[in-house]
Amino acid sequence: MPVNDRGATGVSEMTENKKTVEQYMEGFRKSDHTQILSCLTDDVEWEMPGAFHLIGKEAFDREIESPAFVGRPEITVLRMTEENDVVAAEGSVRVQRKAGGFFDAVFCDVFIMQRGKIKRLISYLVEVK
Repeated sequence: MPVNDRGATGVSEMTENKKTVEQYMEGFRKSDHTQILSCLTDDVEWEMPGAFHLIGKEAFDREIESPAFVGRPEITVLRMTEENDVVAAEGSVRVQRKAGGFFDAVFCDVFIMQRGKIKRLISYLVEVK
């Protein structure tokens, strides 16, 4: 479960943009392509600096599940921060490698939102060994 920024009262409002990001993350947890794609604009961009830069839902859909891994990923969002139409989500991910063992990583995903949908995603991912 995500832990969101909290205001002075200790209560955080879940904005439309944060709800979309949470729905997107839950789609990845379930390997639910339809749920993930419903969170995106048609011309979505997904960039992982140094790894890839994809444009469009079709390209995004092909990258959702990697043949190097099996099963569903365990995704933990530690914090979501929002300013204007940008949501940053920090957390960790763990997934079983097809060749054996696990891939453990920490991430910071930066979502640029447009009318409650993900327009651009920049994913920073570091494997933890």
